[in-house]
Amino acid sequence: MRTTKSRSRFRVANWLLFISGLLLVLFSVGTDALRLDLNPGFGVLQMFLLTTGISALTLAGFLSIWRRRPTGTTSSLQANIGVRVGLTGLVFIYVAGFADLARVGTHVQPRFARPYTGPLQTAGIVLGIVTVLVGLLLYYTSRGVRQTSSLDFLIKESANSSESENSTE
Repeated sequence: MRTTKSRSRFRVANWLLFISGLLLVLFSVGTDALRLDLNPGFGVLQMFLLTTGISALTLAGFLSIWRRRPTGTTSSLQANIGVRVGLTGLVFIYVAGFADLARVGTHVQPRFARPYTGPLQTAGIVLGIVTVLVGLLLYYTSRGVRQTSSLDFLIKESANSSESENSTE
């Protein structure tokens, strides 16, 4: 059983992770507004800060959900899938964010003087963020201490509709 002291340390560490991730994301996006950008456009350092911030926010989200689960509960298949989907979203974000540096992007040298974030990379980052959110949702709605998932109604609806189709034949 988790002690009160370890719970409060975990809570503080999780909040620090969340706040540092949020600050990294806000700083990377707001460098232009703060007039701290060294180069025009969204550079490599800003992309590094953005991806690191999103990773910290994702980790804080999963840890926060995990902390709310009682100790000793087994993880369900849905929870495992949620974690994997969230991590796949992070891979999307990193690949899309650093595509030009890996020379697989659309703005690589020598045609462009320096890599910058284009619309395809932005779409990839947004797709990655949506995928992370889907993973967090799957993890959050997994059964925890319940016997069934809170998304179990989807399975029951599909079973009811297939039963009604079989009865009409």
